[in-house]
Amino acid sequence: MSDAGRVRIEFPCDYPVKIVGDAADDFRCVVEAIVERHAGGFARELTTERFSANGRFVSVTVTIVATGPAQLQALFEDLKSTGRVHMVL
Repeated sequence: MSDAGRVRIEFPCDYPVKIVGDAADDFRCVVEAIVERHAGGFARELTTERFSANGRFVSVTVTIVATGPAQLQALFEDLKSTGRVHMVL
């Protein structure tokens, strides 16, 4: 796809991140601790948690103030490196 067809994100901006992993009592806390390292002061009160129909998986959605692609890449890599995160959207 050419650059003309891509949507450009203007930074800084509010940026929702959905993190999906195996359901566990501490999953949300683990996710929030990692997000705090990369986007300190994010609005925890806006964080949502949703379990799959069978309760096996959970998605946690946080909204951060994204400052640039490097920040997002580092956040995604840190989340995935836990071994508990299946997807970051």
